[in-house]
Amino acid sequence: MTPDGKITITHAAEGGCLCGDVRYRVDAGDRASGYCHCRMCQRSAGAPVLAWLTVPLARFKFTKGTPKIYHSSAHAQREFCPNCGTQLLFRDDKGEKVDVNSATLDDPTLAPPRYHIWRTSRISWFETADDLPRFDDRGIDT
Repeated sequence: MTPDGKITITHAAEGGCLCGDVRYRVDAGDRASGYCHCRMCQRSAGAPVLAWLTVPLARFKFTKGTPKIYHSSAHAQREFCPNCGTQLLFRDDKGEKVDVNSATLDDPTLAPPRYHIWRTSRISWFETADDLPRFDDRGIDT
């Protein structure tokens, strides 16, 4: 972990969807990695929380297939495999970075979360046993 709470990925990492139709690559570097508890993430994943790895757009590329795009809000989109439905990315309209679903990395241990965001939407019966910083809103500048 870097002094500012980010993780360092020492080599390029790859990942993809459940069926293998969509694959991607993330270049090495310092990256923000955290849990999101917002309602849109909960509903889009059918899970109480999602773990995201934030990557500069210039350091991310799809290497196989083309995801389907769903505009989940007026300012952002989520990208899924059109075949198996795996949610791969969250992309805001600013276009400077993408959030990669950490669990879709071939080696998810490369991106351990370092904080929690949007805790105001946390489902009361779900809690993680960690001492990571917790923010009621987006919390940190990723």
